[in-house]
Amino acid sequence: MIGLRLLLLLAPCLSHAQDYAPPRYNLSLDLPPEQRWKPVLKHYNYTELKANIDYVFRTSLPKWVHALIRPLAEIELAFLVPEPYAGEIRGIARTLGINIGDVVALNLCYEATAFCTSIVAQDDKGNVYHGRNLDYNFPDILRRMTMDLDFIQNGKVAYTGTTFVGYVGLWTGQRPYKFTISGDARERGEWWKNAISAFFKRSSPVSWLIRDALNDDKDFEAAALRLSKTPIIAETYYIIGGTQSKEGLIITRNRDGPADLWPLDPLSGEWFHVETNYDHWTTPPPSDDRRTPAIKALNATGQANINTDTLYKVLSVKPVMNSMTVYTTVMSAATPEKYTTLIRNEN
Repeated sequence: MIGLRLLLLLAPCLSHAQDYAPPRYNLSLDLPPEQRWKPVLKHYNYTELKANIDYVFRTSLPKWVHALIRPLAEIELAFLVPEPYAGEIRGIARTLGINIGDVVALNLCYEATAFCTSIVAQDDKGNVYHGRNLDYNFPDILRRMTMDLDFIQNGKVAYTGTTFVGYVGLWTGQRPYKFTISGDARERGEWWKNAISAFFKRSSPVSWLIRDALNDDKDFEAAALRLSKTPIIAETYYIIGGTQSKEGLIITRNRDGPADLWPLDPLSGEWFHVETNYDHWTTPPPSDDRRTPAIKALNATGQANINTDTLYKVLSVKPVMNSMTVYTTVMSAATPEKYTTLIRNEN
């Protein structure tokens, strides 16, 4: 039961009467990469998708980046992009009838602007819960492009993630009975030159590394090691939740390695951690302080009452949820059937 105090705190702040689940599809990892996305894309209007992709380019991608990536990707895709992503990008481009370089550039667009809130928390019985709001600069477009995907291998769900049409990476995902991951951007502003340089050095896009961990790593510790040490093209925060007590961690990343590791410590009272887009040891700017309202709501909820439902309500408090929030996902790897995404419509 949620206490009266919590209900009074949250009631004026909740605004999700029109929230709805995105479509959920299977993506077969047993198919060749070039064929995996075709059964998913058939559910969409290609003309509308192309218009949306063009809008993303025009609003978020510097022209010089698009001009650089487009012809090179057409010729050097195998050099620039590892498998299976090269094959998947090739298949998406062929299905939609667009340039391969446009799909590569589209994926880089999303790497730039994931300004979000992630929370990992442990209840008083040792269960770990993980939730996230994903915020972008063009939420209306992305709400129509959001999907949940179950990645199927040998007839079973290997992992689940939430992503956008045409985007092969994941900012949110779960490997059943093992761990959950979300990513929040760390670096704002003019980062393109360094990011493109790192991309040409074959450093991993942030979201592709999340998918690599979900695909390949067998436990929380292995995922944490990969996400801490693998070179990436942009600074970020990786938030991980496991299935055992104390398996919660926020990794503050530089491009070449970890800047900070911040684990849960329930015995010292740190039963939750909140990460937005600012280093946890600094004070967020007053103009974008989502951290403080989230902490207040979590403390009002209490450790004994935290679960996926109450975590969703915490993520619904304004301005934790705001006009840029595209979707909210709550998950717990120990109970993978509770993985839930809702598209947010702020009134």
